[in-house]
Amino acid sequence: MKILKFNAGPLTNFEVYDFLQKKGASTDPAQRIMITKIRPSELQVFDYLVGRPACNQTRESINEFMEKCKEFDLVKVEMVNIINTRPTDIVEIVPCIEKYEERMDDDRLQKLQDMVDSVLPPPPPRNSDVEAAMDDSDQATDEETPDNQMDTT
Repeated sequence: MKILKFNAGPLTNFEVYDFLQKKGASTDPAQRIMITKIRPSELQVFDYLVGRPACNQTRESINEFMEKCKEFDLVKVEMVNIINTRPTDIVEIVPCIEKYEERMDDDRLQKLQDMVDSVLPPPPPRNSDVEAAMDDSDQATDEETPDNQMDTT
């Protein structure tokens, strides 16, 4: 492998995810046995990224996001942080922007959040979100079971 440009800048999680996918990384256990081009540490990174916003993003959505960010005067590192975390609320955007209180008012932050919501795909559900939804459905099932019948779930 030849380095074409040393320290070209930070990569988004999507770029790493896409690179590992092209290299053959997969979540399919059958394919993992046959893969020899990927190191175990690379598979661990891939597994981490599968549960993050990178797994739903596309090169087009990221390019569109970077283009639309020009009106907010964000530096590349701030854009990469927003892409990687894919905030779903303003309180999640604030830590991504250096000295945000000097650079943006509440309306501008809301406009940025609206743009993030419209351009970047939603993040995958977190395990805690999935577990909470499952707990809610279990409770609903328990409530529907009459007192004189035994719950067999």
